[in-house]
Amino acid sequence: MIRSDLIARLAELHPQLLANDAESAVKVILDALSNTLSKGGRIEIRGFGSFGLNYRPAHQARNPRNGDPVKVPAKYVPHFRSGKELRERVDK
Repeated sequence: MIRSDLIARLAELHPQLLANDAESAVKVILDALSNTLSKGGRIEIRGFGSFGLNYRPAHQARNPRNGDPVKVPAKYVPHFRSGKELRERVDK
């Protein structure tokens, strides 16, 4: 599912919403999630899962083209952990 599918589904389920309103709602939610993660916060949606940040330390890698060593800086990457209810629904 992509963003436009989500907007279309929201508009379909709530006919009182205009397409622009559904698009604004999805944008606000995704922006709030992004802002929370960028500030180092954690997001938990009961029954769905949680989003957090994992720290990846700096390390040395190799360029696959020529084999030269490349320094990869330390960084934080988003991580999703599914909730129990979501795992059970997917398993069925």
